[in-house]
Amino acid sequence: MIRPELRAALWRGREVIAAGAVVALGLWVAGQGGYVLVPFGGVVAAFGAGLGVQAWRRMRFAQGGDSPGLVEVDEGQISYMGPTLGGFVAVPDLVELRLVALRGRRLWRLKQADGQVLLVPVDAAGADQLFDVFATLPGMDMAALLAALAPGGVATGTGLAMGEAVQVIWRRAGAGLATR
Repeated sequence: MIRPELRAALWRGREVIAAGAVVALGLWVAGQGGYVLVPFGGVVAAFGAGLGVQAWRRMRFAQGGDSPGLVEVDEGQISYMGPTLGGFVAVPDLVELRLVALRGRRLWRLKQADGQVLLVPVDAAGADQLFDVFATLPGMDMAALLAALAPGGVATGTGLAMGEAVQVIWRRAGAGLATR
């Protein structure tokens, strides 16, 4: 009954829609008046607005699941299992996060302190889970992360080597000199 495109758009924006419903509920409660309901409704509406901002950011981060492979996040470990490559990275050992455009495909480049690197396609299945992991990194600028994911964001990268555009998104403070 609902067109598939509309169903997909509603499913993609489900968290934003739910946050909007919480804001509407809070405003409705505040509209009932009284010394208790007005502040309580305001708090609920503010909570819904905070959820809405976070949901909007998460929705902008999700790129779809068109690339082969699967990303899983489990107990502080990011794993990517692709058709030919894959690997694991421990989140506490991360020292650098880059967005790389290689042969027309955008990849997360996750580097550990021991020099190991894991490349994860931005649009791999389960890559949307990385938003919460990246948000926990100390000193991460989420606005810069989302700006880099915007169309054409990696084209303004900080380096160009062998036909790849590279943009450093985050680097752990005190990690010393990091090389590519």
